[in-house]
Amino acid sequence: MAQCGTNDLKKGLSLLEDKEYTKALKLFMKAKAAFEKNNEKGKSSAALSLLAMTKYLDDKNNYKETLQLLNDSRSIAEYVKDNTAILINEYASGTVYFGEGMNDLALRHFENAKNISVNSGDEFSVIGYVLTRIRQLKDGVDFSTPVKSDPLVSLVKIGRSISAVTDIDVLLKVIAEETKVAIQADRCTVFLLDKEKNELWSKVALGIGSQEIRFPADKGLAGYVVKTGEPLNIPDAYSDPRFNPDIDKETGYKTKTILCMPIKNNNKEIIGAFQVLNKKKGAFTKSDSDLLSAIGGSASIALENAQLFEQQKELYKEQKALFESFIDTLATSIDARDKITAGHSSRVKLYSMLLVEELGCDEKFKELVEKAATLHDIGKIGIRDSVLQKEGKLTDEEYKHIQEHVRITHNILEKIHMSDDFKMITEIACSHHEKYDGTGYYRKLKGEDIPYGGRILAVADVFDAITSKRHYRDKMPIQNVINILLEGKNKHFDANLVDTFLKISVDKIVKVFLTENHHAIKEADLKKLSKYNLLDIYNFITNEKATEKQKSIAELFNFYYSGNVKNSEGL
Repeated sequence: MAQCGTNDLKKGLSLLEDKEYTKALKLFMKAKAAFEKNNEKGKSSAALSLLAMTKYLDDKNNYKETLQLLNDSRSIAEYVKDNTAILINEYASGTVYFGEGMNDLALRHFENAKNISVNSGDEFSVIGYVLTRIRQLKDGVDFSTPVKSDPLVSLVKIGRSISAVTDIDVLLKVIAEETKVAIQADRCTVFLLDKEKNELWSKVALGIGSQEIRFPADKGLAGYVVKTGEPLNIPDAYSDPRFNPDIDKETGYKTKTILCMPIKNNNKEIIGAFQVLNKKKGAFTKSDSDLLSAIGGSASIALENAQLFEQQKELYKEQKALFESFIDTLATSIDARDKITAGHSSRVKLYSMLLVEELGCDEKFKELVEKAATLHDIGKIGIRDSVLQKEGKLTDEEYKHIQEHVRITHNILEKIHMSDDFKMITEIACSHHEKYDGTGYYRKLKGEDIPYGGRILAVADVFDAITSKRHYRDKMPIQNVINILLEGKNKHFDANLVDTFLKISVDKIVKVFLTENHHAIKEADLKKLSKYNLLDIYNFITNEKATEKQKSIAELFNFYYSGNVKNSEGL
């Protein structure tokens, strides 16, 4: 919630540049509410300062109300000793006084904001606006002069944007777009050095599409800059022998002026180059070179971080694949021992996924439940074969013994968890036999004390157990299955989860049934069943007044539920 508020403040600040005051106000109000809910008084104060300033910018008749809000905001910021909130308040106050023509007072607030930014940090990147306003005040420029066109603001926008981006393709585009604006050029390309291939490459070349460009690292002007480390400022491209006009010939573009600058990392190693083309007015200046150099300083760190992030993502993918293979192997080992319930863990996983999707759970939670469902019966590895593979009814002693599998599941998974996420998987997996009324096992948890994922597994586990065929018994009639779920609401199961499960369209349920016998469903039947859910099927079967169409849908469902599907047409 708090992070959402922070993002809303940053988005709101960006909207102010384009005088989108109504949209900015909504974001600042939303951020303030988020911070208040999270009891973050400092950031709530910052949001209040920005709200006050934006109201004033939208309508200067709000001056008195604005001052009152700014005073309230400042009192809170100083009370909680939040430097960020004080910085925002100084910036907002300076803006309002500048708008009122109180330039000396405005300058004092902007100078205060600058000092706080330098000494304490600047989370919301307002320093560009502050420095621009200070310069405008000292130069006698009118308040109405736009801030957004100032190169200092462009530089800050680059820093603000790239600090939040880890996707290297997106990062390259952000840097190129913002650099083009800051330098007032027509086009910009950011080239990175691929040391292994000794090539320069870029997926962003503004003006010529989004295809990747690659060429030897010692070719062209960018190659020269990377090789020598020397910046180039060429006022007339065609008069420079190092310029290659072939690309102009291919694209029809006319290159006139070029500014090319190496990008260096913290170790002063060259990792790429900026190439900026065609200054909009005249040739590139020394100030443009200095600004591009400053942009390079900010961009180099972000580019290195993005490359490192890409490497970490690849490593994570490999580790995740290995981990998932390990989990699948564990689950398969149970199937190998317990042939009576072979495939059970896989189907429980599929039913659980249908339920979390119907609930609208986020991707991370889905992944945790999926892993827990796969591993929920791993503890059966510690159950005696004579009990695990017994075909008839279990004795009381045997039933108590098989109940131990959830405790064993916990003990096994507890020894291998490496993170908080895996600890959550462990807790979910070993709670699938807990009951909502507290009569389950093995910890006798009750109601919402049972992990949410465990309550989801409980529904999926029971549903599969009584809808799966065993060689010593047939499947339970579907109306009886649904009765068990309905009667178990707030006793065995979380009532909301039962209601949600029964809303899942039966075409999805049938697909899971068919994984048991490897049959397929006809396309036409799939389409028919997709219009109904499990509760509909229950009503069609139990209602004596069901229409012929409803009866036929119930019969179609039972045809696939029975597992006696023959000569079915594949999807």
